Amino acid sequence: MEPHYYNVNLTWISDRKGEISSPELEKTLEVATPPQFTKGIEGIWSPEHLLTAAVNSCFMTTFLAVAENSKLDFKLFDCKAKGKLEQVEGKFLMTEVILEPTLVIKNEADKERAERILQKTEAACLISNSIKSKVSMIPTIQY
Repeated sequence: MEPHYYNVNLTWISDRKGEISSPELEKTLEVATPPQFTKGIEGIWSPEHLLTAAVNSCFMTTFLAVAENSKLDFKLFDCKAKGKLEQVEGKFLMTEVILEPTLVIKNEADKERAERILQKTEAACLISNSIKSKVSMIPTIQY
């Protein structure tokens, strides 16, 4: 496979706030220092949110591909994610991203297969595999 590049541009707006855009996308996104830091701004996406969102959205897109290839019949997929920021040896790190997917399947007989598909998804997610943060999963499967 040839390398793929994803272009993201950032323009500083004011204070601790900027705007990210991509020549490949229509919408822009305002970003800022989170409120836990000096001069942080509430209510605006932060790099910490974006990293957590990258893991979560990659998990979803990977799940959709694996579920389709496995012909898993499901009604709902939803996933909450928590990114954990800690100070380690004097540096701030996102040390863990906890994924909490909820999967509603149509057939109770598919429960074990659905669990295997979620495990396969976690192992195959390219963003999770690209970061040094621990990624853990606490799934809920309903029918």
